Amino acid sequence: MREAEVSLWARVRDRVAASDPGLLRLAAGSRTAGSIALTLAVLAVLGSPVTHLVAGAIASMVASFAIREKQRPRQAVTLALGLAVALVSVSLAALLNTRVVAGDVFFVVLIFCAVYSRRFGDRGYALGLIGFQIYFMSLFVGATAATLPGLYAVLAIAFGCSALVRFVIVYETPAGILQRLREAFRVRLAQLVSAQMELLDAGPDEADKALETVREGTARLHETAMMIQGRLEEGTADESVARLVQRRIAGAEIAAERLGLLLLSARSAERTSTLTLHLPGAPVPSGGELPVRDRATDMLRRDLGALRMLVLRPVGEGGTAMSHLRNRLLGYRDEENLPSASAPVQDVFRGIGEAARAVMGLRVALDGPQDESDDSPATTRSREELDAESAAIEGAEEGEREEKEVPAGLRRPTTRAAVQVSVGSALAIVGGEFLSSQRWYWAVLTCWIVFINTASTGEIVVKGYRRLLGTVLGVVAGIVLAGLVGPHTWTALGMVLLFVFAMFYTAPLSYTLMSFFVTAALGLLYTLLHRYSWEVLVLRVEETALGAACGIIAAALVLPVHTDRRTNDLLVTVLRRLSEVTGAAVEQLSGGPGDDLLDRARDLDRALGDLRSATQPLTHPITPMRTRRNTAEYLVALLETCAYHARSLAATAELLPTHPSIAADPRLRQACARITHNISVISAHVTGEHCDDAVETGPSIASMLEDAAPGSPRYGRITDRVLRHLQRLDEAVLGLARPLEVPVPEPGR
Repeated sequence: MREAEVSLWARVRDRVAASDPGLLRLAAGSRTAGSIALTLAVLAVLGSPVTHLVAGAIASMVASFAIREKQRPRQAVTLALGLAVALVSVSLAALLNTRVVAGDVFFVVLIFCAVYSRRFGDRGYALGLIGFQIYFMSLFVGATAATLPGLYAVLAIAFGCSALVRFVIVYETPAGILQRLREAFRVRLAQLVSAQMELLDAGPDEADKALETVREGTARLHETAMMIQGRLEEGTADESVARLVQRRIAGAEIAAERLGLLLLSARSAERTSTLTLHLPGAPVPSGGELPVRDRATDMLRRDLGALRMLVLRPVGEGGTAMSHLRNRLLGYRDEENLPSASAPVQDVFRGIGEAARAVMGLRVALDGPQDESDDSPATTRSREELDAESAAIEGAEEGEREEKEVPAGLRRPTTRAAVQVSVGSALAIVGGEFLSSQRWYWAVLTCWIVFINTASTGEIVVKGYRRLLGTVLGVVAGIVLAGLVGPHTWTALGMVLLFVFAMFYTAPLSYTLMSFFVTAALGLLYTLLHRYSWEVLVLRVEETALGAACGIIAAALVLPVHTDRRTNDLLVTVLRRLSEVTGAAVEQLSGGPGDDLLDRARDLDRALGDLRSATQPLTHPITPMRTRRNTAEYLVALLETCAYHARSLAATAELLPTHPSIAADPRLRQACARITHNISVISAHVTGEHCDDAVETGPSIASMLEDAAPGSPRYGRITDRVLRHLQRLDEAVLGLARPLEVPVPEPGR
């Protein structure tokens, strides 16, 4: 019974770790809700009125979520500065309370400064947000000069409680967050292997669903890898350790993704084209499927399960049986240990061997030296390769980072956003006054919010729509809850805490859900302030719609950044990064000098993530332009496939100095020339430059090299793998040309 309880708890823990990598959402929700609860408790002990309870709840919430810096000393400094900003903001709000015109003008100026301050990094973002939100809080509770002393005390208590929760109760360190992210990576890697096992066993009617599960698992693993990348600098002891962890995480991610590709290829009668591998809804390639029962596929099922066990094995557990599994899987890296099967199925066994090596390297990097007493010769050789790689990584120097060119003047994103949101807020103030002279600030708040973390008109439209939808649903919930709670103050405050936690826990997942919880909580706060009525909640919807409309109008008419222009700029950036990674990797594989390839690959991943976010307005279900939506989804899927092959080339190139089976092959330079040329041609067409060049087509990469060097020896297995990556990359780049209307020569011309 005890073992069953432990096993159940382990499964629940793993599921939570995988669904919330690093427990970042749980920590954010707990920190904010805990800060509010502590503030309310202190104010209740002091006998504060309900107005102060509401003000304290809002202030502590702002003090908790505004801080985004990762280093604790910097967080403390920003929190102290935030208190000073909050005191100034509430003072000005109270003094301007009776001066309508002056108050409105100052509010617009404050909004401009709050948005413009984001150019100064996380601290500027936090101070601007605190200044705006505390001014809004003052309007919400009706601050006046007479109430200032009490509000000063409330703010001091709220910020003090926020600091206590942040630095003592919900204690987080960069190293601790990174450790939890590593655990999430391990669990998501195991989940991906499980999904691949399901794809292996899926029948014709289940194959499409199983493939979609593999796609989702691959995307989640990549998401966690990128989150780890963003935490390495603060969470590791020194630069060499960070680089080693980065290399091992990237190696495990690439090995797992490659294993899924090989398994998908083995399910088809011929080698599978990976052009639409990352396209949601793309079917499993037609053709035969793996036999249901034969020795090779039975071994595949067994060894995929063994790989999953290796991934999930806790540190210090395993013994002889686990060592035997590890030795068997690593043995597949030797040709003589491969079972008798078709070539595609043998490739899957090779992929399992490489994945087992990546898992072992990840364990050594994260958990330290392992027991080597039961190592087989294949395992010993893999350890030696990993040790050589670690030594090379420790001796490598950080290359110079490319400085990003920052636009000046009104072209600077923070300046443009500040002007836009100021104009939109001015419109919202005027329109809001017509709707209600008492609660016009709701329109301003919505206009402000739709500009947060958006960079194009399309993104603002989508965010405004989600905000309005969540508000309407929240109003319905607020009506029901207000009737149930009635005058019960502490019941209402307890539900507010619950909604605040849910708001921050769901914020990264769904903006609509977050808006729902915000509006439901506000309905309860209005109940506490004895301002609740059906008319008030309907007014909330009207003000929200007005604020979203004002934000959209300002974004469309004032220094607009159209979605097409933004996506084109980001597409060019992705193509440039892709060309850099591919060219540098092939140059190193051809015998050229070394380069920081994994950092280049991560730059490509970040650029692709920005592009994926920017295309959301084009791929959103409400968009009426189905053709553009399909084109955007197809292009992003092709680019994700390109990024996978570029990452694989970079990882293989970084193994060159230490891996005994990888040798430089100068012939690879020619293989890359066509790819980089085609990328530059596509980039020129996207930027609108006068470019009449067409992309180049021709024979396969491997045949090009054979024709260029007749009589030369055939390639080794690793070089063959590199050529396959280049061939798929060549096909994917050509696939980008037609939807972007780049000329493609007809076959035979």
